[in-house]
Amino acid sequence: MSAVPTTTQQPASQEPRIRPFRVEIPQSALDDLAERLDRARFTDALDGADGEYGTAVSRVQRLAAYWRDGFDWRAFEARLNAYPQFLTEIDGQDIHFLHVRAEAPNGTALLLTHGWPGSQAEYLDVIAPLTAAGYDLVIPAIPGYGFAGPTTARGWNLHRTARAWVELMARLGYERYGAVGNDGGSMISPEVGRLDPEHVVGVHVTQLFSFPSGDPAELADLSPEEQKAIETLQWFWENMGAFNQLQSQQPQTLAHALADSPVGLLGWNVQLLPENLDDDFVLANVATYWLTGTAGSALRFYREMALDQEKADGPTTVPTALAGSANDFYGIRRFAERDHANIVRWNVYETPGHYTAHQAPEMLADDVVEFFDGLR
Repeated sequence: MSAVPTTTQQPASQEPRIRPFRVEIPQSALDDLAERLDRARFTDALDGADGEYGTAVSRVQRLAAYWRDGFDWRAFEARLNAYPQFLTEIDGQDIHFLHVRAEAPNGTALLLTHGWPGSQAEYLDVIAPLTAAGYDLVIPAIPGYGFAGPTTARGWNLHRTARAWVELMARLGYERYGAVGNDGGSMISPEVGRLDPEHVVGVHVTQLFSFPSGDPAELADLSPEEQKAIETLQWFWENMGAFNQLQSQQPQTLAHALADSPVGLLGWNVQLLPENLDDDFVLANVATYWLTGTAGSALRFYREMALDQEKADGPTTVPTALAGSANDFYGIRRFAERDHANIVRWNVYETPGHYTAHQAPEMLADDVVEFFDGLR
């Protein structure tokens, strides 16, 4: 069975608002996982077409074998537990976060937000360079993703999450902080800046998800770079967009399978964890969902976004920076400037892909530090 790790609890009357936490997955949950992997039933594949119809069977079989006999969850768990971690309840939901303080703080903290099917594991490789540069780091898990367990109420979309992040940073006592994000975090972080411009000094993301409105005139004079970005976006939605439609419409239909089968979860999640990622990173992310029982609640986030009727009242105004990857969709500036009125940096790097904080941590850390150092 899946198991959510526990923390030592005090009586409710004595429980602090912020409670220390350690990841301690029961051995019984790891034994159960191994047994399920031993009993895995793999689907068939057409000769010569493995991967053309979705996640390749050969890749799932290889990763499942490594998950069973090579991947060391306890080593990853120890890596997480090397950093201070906490739980706190915000808006009725427990929030899990890493809180790593700089040895010589410079007065600005950074709030780092991941996406799906990533996790807090995305940011472990930038902790050292960012804290060395003087930045305290707060790295939460999106509600329903990971160690605080599934969400327990409707409505946990990007706007509600952004409001929770504002409360989290206030609860931690930060008067000045920056919001950093990738993937879903690149949608949440600008909303944090919109909600809390008095305290958010800047927003730094790896994508700016601003799209054409549908007016043909907007596409009349695209530059070659912009045209390429449009083509990349169109290819992605035509060939890789099924996850978004299913998760936005019927996440629970899929969740039945993902909650019961680690191989099913693996096959679904690795569609967006590409082969240029190392196996340990891939499995750290997938195993986090499995062992915390949050595969289903993570999918619900997409449905909650689809149901969300909250609209932005004008563009964001805090200084905003993009550090995109040329091998990923990073945004189209003319559309981004419609939604974000204060874009002050637009850098696109030749990095391996979508998970920049893991794949190119030094580059990303340097870009983050240069941006926020310039705002002090």
